[in-house]
Amino acid sequence: MNLKQQRKLFLVFLLIGMLFSANAAEIWVSVQGNDTNIGTKSSPLATVQIAVRKARELRRLKDASIKDGIHIVVMNGTYYLNEPLFIRPEDSGTAESPTTIEADANAKPILSGGFEIKNWKKSTVSINGLKAGTVWEADAPAKAGEIINYRQLWVNEKKAVRAKSTTGNKMDRILSWDAATENCWIPFKDKSVKFEPGMEMFIVQWWAIANLRIKNIEVKKDSARLSFEQPESRIQSEHPWPAPWISKNNGNSAFYLNNGFSMLNEAGEWYLDRKKAKVYYIPRAGENMSSAKVTIPVLENLVEVKGTLDSPVHHFNFKGISFQYSNWLRPSQQGHVPLQAGMYLLDAYKLKTPGTPNQANLENQGWVGRPRAAVEVNYANNTLFESCSFEHLSSTGLDFHRGTNHNIVKGNLFKDIGGNGINLGVFSDEAFEAHLPLQVKDEREICSDELIADNLITNVANEDWGCLGIAAGFIKNLTIEHNEISDVAYSGISMGWGWTSTENVMRNNKILANKIHHYAKHLHDVAGIYTLSSQPDSRIEENYIDKVYNSPFTHDPFLWLYLYTDEGTQGFTIKNNWIPIQKTLKNHNGPSGNVWQDNYPFVNPEIKKNAGIREPYSNVLTKEVVIDEAWGLQEMPKSVVIELIGKDFDMEKIKSTIKGFRIVGEELYQWENHLVIYGLMNQPERTKRKLALAFPALEIKIYEKPIYDFQNFERCKDVKVTSEWENIILTANLVDDAKMQKEYVDYHTTQFEKWPEIAKGFCNADFQQLQVFKNGRQLMLVISIPKGESLDKLNPKTTENNPRVDDWNALMKKYQTGIERTKPGETWMFLKKVNTK
Repeated sequence: MNLKQQRKLFLVFLLIGMLFSANAAEIWVSVQGNDTNIGTKSSPLATVQIAVRKARELRRLKDASIKDGIHIVVMNGTYYLNEPLFIRPEDSGTAESPTTIEADANAKPILSGGFEIKNWKKSTVSINGLKAGTVWEADAPAKAGEIINYRQLWVNEKKAVRAKSTTGNKMDRILSWDAATENCWIPFKDKSVKFEPGMEMFIVQWWAIANLRIKNIEVKKDSARLSFEQPESRIQSEHPWPAPWISKNNGNSAFYLNNGFSMLNEAGEWYLDRKKAKVYYIPRAGENMSSAKVTIPVLENLVEVKGTLDSPVHHFNFKGISFQYSNWLRPSQQGHVPLQAGMYLLDAYKLKTPGTPNQANLENQGWVGRPRAAVEVNYANNTLFESCSFEHLSSTGLDFHRGTNHNIVKGNLFKDIGGNGINLGVFSDEAFEAHLPLQVKDEREICSDELIADNLITNVANEDWGCLGIAAGFIKNLTIEHNEISDVAYSGISMGWGWTSTENVMRNNKILANKIHHYAKHLHDVAGIYTLSSQPDSRIEENYIDKVYNSPFTHDPFLWLYLYTDEGTQGFTIKNNWIPIQKTLKNHNGPSGNVWQDNYPFVNPEIKKNAGIREPYSNVLTKEVVIDEAWGLQEMPKSVVIELIGKDFDMEKIKSTIKGFRIVGEELYQWENHLVIYGLMNQPERTKRKLALAFPALEIKIYEKPIYDFQNFERCKDVKVTSEWENIILTANLVDDAKMQKEYVDYHTTQFEKWPEIAKGFCNADFQQLQVFKNGRQLMLVISIPKGESLDKLNPKTTENNPRVDDWNALMKKYQTGIERTKPGETWMFLKKVNTK
């Protein structure tokens, strides 16, 4: 070795010594770097992969510089991945010396699985009747001689729409579904739509959707019969739940066709013609395709953290990194028919004879697969994702699948994601029937002791509408706290899997102080928080759930909830959650064993205030919250009385008729030939019409918009509203004098101002609510008192040291009289509560 070579080698070792002489090693990465560089700030590497390799070598050699950890510092810019970043057991750190991939100060480095399409040109010919130049086109990128396939395309980071048969947010409705022939009939008036290989049907079915590749379209006048490719054709027609529906009341299953060149006709739509190697796009207003950034996803998986059961990855962190543009192609290759939470069916069918060893009444079987995720974690512990962002992703954002524990996900942004924002735990293995309770021989297999905190999850499930903000399967000791979730197609958080009350691996799971709003955008049978199966010692507490979107596509417009303990749920304490009304569902298939307490709008106001993201993350994340202001919200159910007048009431038929309207706090009361249905209702006229069809001989009246409405939380000082009420309902008539009827209403309109002693009396008696409804001359009076109390005991307290209440009662007597069938001198008649169990 000559002297010159010796000097060069000495200089290299000197630089390396300078790089790692501190207690923590630093390895720098820049888009202007080079992987032959040494990795200093002034001589950075070009890829994170090589930086991880260098870190691995430092650990292998037990370099002294790593005493306090290794920092892979990534400078600003977009790093396009040719393959997933693979973190393996040899990359693990220790509690004292973790490895961290982190953003440089004030930088937002992006690990991208995408590819930019450039050189767009206006089409010189008319396409689909549009003026020449309306549609733009570019050469479709290829890799290894094959045109790259993808299902999403973003223009200036805004997702475009795959060319489809309906405009805007509209959908059509199927005509029928024939499971025996595996065919579907649809309306087909637009003959400009032509069948092309690769076309798909997107269909809504209860709490899920399906993507079905179309095999053929047979047009008959204004209808068409669709057949589909296998295996999804068989699965779609054999599986019983969720499935297409036919409904005269609410409309059949909604659908549209997509991925056809003949359907490219609306601004914001795109189409990939793989045969011609061209991609087409119709710009939205304001988009300049000469300078627009057009990105397609290529990689399905951007980062894989994967160890083994005996050699897990551990103490490896990500801070401030953005993961963007992931692909997901399975629907294009095998279709996509999910069971729930995006888990797609591999096989499913209805049992001819119900019953399995685990569940005596189970009538179906199903086996599921798991969608890909942008970042997948298996067999790893003590990892950290902090202040990262997961954006523009086709399927799941972050997935802790198997053998993970003591990992932390905090302060991150999950936005514009096609599937679940975050997945946790096994949702049944492919060989494991979905309704079986998971048991394992080695507890290390279970996802456990994870913390999901202070994350913003917004605009997710925008491809697979049946996905969620956070979806947890078979997990234990999981804490989901202080997250904010908004703009979700289905539910906010689901916890549990298996639909079974049988003991399994799940226990001690907590959903605490989350803020969930603007959910159920497209599907129903939804909730802010949804649970399944036995989970002893689990808690849902101090969450704030509000603002439910009104979906125009749903099968059941009334089946939206705030809290929903579905089949098999037991072992939960559900208390002190702020929800606008007690619109909850404790599924009858679920056993007892849950504690419900104080879930309503009268909990401590601090609960609502403190829910959601905490500092320091809230300062950055809350600016990113997505709310679709143009999308309508569900009408809040209001107190309504429906009265049926007649004879020989068929109680079972009445209950069956109104069941689908999901009346909150539904109760039935009767006096003589008067039957009253009371509760919180949406669209009472619709309920009345259904009852009128079922009982044409009955007179049916609606009482809504009370002329007097006392609520103790509004009128009483220092009051705590009780969570459970007894309702007492009375009825009377006003005298047959229009002037006196008006006087009566006027008195009640001004009572709080002119007769404040009356409300004070109700406060003294601990009345929770007192409402007066009027229809014509007839009045309905609803008095709500704490459950377990008696009106005879409480009512005298209204007049204690309060003589003006007696004056009021005496005054009102001249306006009131009994209804038909009352005896002389009788005025207010008590209706007796009907036992509906």
